[in-house]
Amino acid sequence: MEEVQYFLRFFLFTHFTLGENQGGRWQYQASPPTVQCAIEKALTKITHLDRKELSVVGAGRTDTGVHAWGQVAHFFTPFNYDSLDEVHAAFNGLLPSDIRVREVSPASPQFHARFSAKGKIYRYSIYNSSFMDPFLRYHVYHSTYKLNAAVMAEAARYFTGKHDFTAFANAIRNDRVRDPIKTISRFDVTERGPLLELEVEGSGFLYRQVRNMVALLLQIGREAIPPDIVPEILETKNRRELAKYTKSTPPHGLSLVSVKYNEDHLKLPSGCPPLFGS
Repeated sequence: MEEVQYFLRFFLFTHFTLGENQGGRWQYQASPPTVQCAIEKALTKITHLDRKELSVVGAGRTDTGVHAWGQVAHFFTPFNYDSLDEVHAAFNGLLPSDIRVREVSPASPQFHARFSAKGKIYRYSIYNSSFMDPFLRYHVYHSTYKLNAAVMAEAARYFTGKHDFTAFANAIRNDRVRDPIKTISRFDVTERGPLLELEVEGSGFLYRQVRNMVALLLQIGREAIPPDIVPEILETKNRRELAKYTKSTPPHGLSLVSVKYNEDHLKLPSGCPPLFGS
């Protein structure tokens, strides 16, 4: 029987106090359990296939503590379901409460959750007040310093365009940064009362790049350093230069908002059930 590929979109909320929590980390590991592990566990029960047969692949990694509204993954199955509604319901019935599948749909044969992606959007949320809203404490970073959003927005514009972001990337296991040239199309700073949202869209991001950029913008927002420090640090291509001014912000303020794809890769193959989802 011909193999059919499906892709799924899901979101997760990370609640650090829950014993079942996956911590926000996507990539597979047996202990502690990860989001991919939970997805695969549910899929094996639904399809009766093992994880190697399913070949679940995510659009990218998320670190422990990072949230994702729009993570994307694909998997393979030899079954062509008449309706995906029951599959969708079964998924969410088997997953822990902090992970929910938003959408399940057939994907074109050439679709790949990671390699077909043409861009990603991340948002870092900051609660800028002398006291913290307890209902938001697991999803936003608390800054008691009064931040100047205007100068942060000015500094954020220096990040847009095509740059070598080596200075804003953390190496993994002492490896050299791979392909440090990335393009950022926008970096918006929006005030919503005490909530400050920093949303960045780009072709791709290096390990901890977003959290490092936000960390520098926080120092600029506190008016400890000027906005034009951004191009100076970029030019050095040296992570140690950034370390002179700041360290990475905590992960819990960061969310993967969405992964962008070419529409051709999302067109349904002939004979597949229609798209559905919440």
